[in-house]
Amino acid sequence: MYQDISGHYKRVRRILILVLALNWAVAAAKILYGVISRSVSIMADGFHSLSDGTSNIIGLIGINLACQPKDSDHPYGHKKYETLFSLGIGALLLFVAFNLVKEGVKRFHHPVVPEVGIISFLVMTITLIVNILVMNYEYKKGKSLKSDILVSDAMHTKADIFTSISVIAGLVVIKLGYPVFDPIVTIMISLFITYAAFGIMREGSKVLCDEIVITDLKKIEEVVLGVKGVRACHRIRTRGRHDDINIDLHVQVDPDMHIDRAHRISYEIEGALKESIPGVTDVVVHMEPKEDEKNKNK
Repeated sequence: MYQDISGHYKRVRRILILVLALNWAVAAAKILYGVISRSVSIMADGFHSLSDGTSNIIGLIGINLACQPKDSDHPYGHKKYETLFSLGIGALLLFVAFNLVKEGVKRFHHPVVPEVGIISFLVMTITLIVNILVMNYEYKKGKSLKSDILVSDAMHTKADIFTSISVIAGLVVIKLGYPVFDPIVTIMISLFITYAAFGIMREGSKVLCDEIVITDLKKIEEVVLGVKGVRACHRIRTRGRHDDINIDLHVQVDPDMHIDRAHRISYEIEGALKESIPGVTDVVVHMEPKEDEKNKNK
């Protein structure tokens, strides 16, 4: 079983490394040409592409930590380290966005006419095609391998595609004689990056602050009540990541039930929840006796 899991993570890791190399090649091309042509919008889009690479790094870190088994110091595993690193990446993205806004405002006061020619459109078009191919490849592989990391990373690249399209549109306007659109597009891109950063930090904070993961508690209740011998359940709580969900709940059974039977029921509940709800990795069942109403009134 462990070898199968290890092989799965190795395949995901290879895909992430390939995508990382392509994202950074795209970012380097945009940033380098942005500096040469003095186009701050192309350079800004390059930094946005660079953020796709940071997303790949988060995935690689998460994969490496996910491969490590639970130990005495980490009885719940190591997966939250991926979440912790994502908050740091979000902070770095905010720093990049701030510097892009500062550069865009500076260009308003000290205008610089960028060089927009056929090479500008070639660089943006080629990198746009690469991004589309990367996004489709990573998304299909993520679906086939059932990897949430690959699917979410593909969606991050999709945002970069829309940003690149806005830059190309800006280059057209600049070519028509309106260079003021270069800093305007730059500020727009910084807003895209800020939105992505807050999204990363928001999702990470939910996990680290133990926000509820499964909002439909009735689904859990239906699974538990489907186990023979369970009379009721309450105080259901969920926390963790969507691929590492922890559930604890209180289950009521017949007060005359033998402890061995109650113990077997708790294992049946754990197995049923793990089989019915994807991502559940740990279930804690608190057993309680349920008195009949007529016995309560005696």
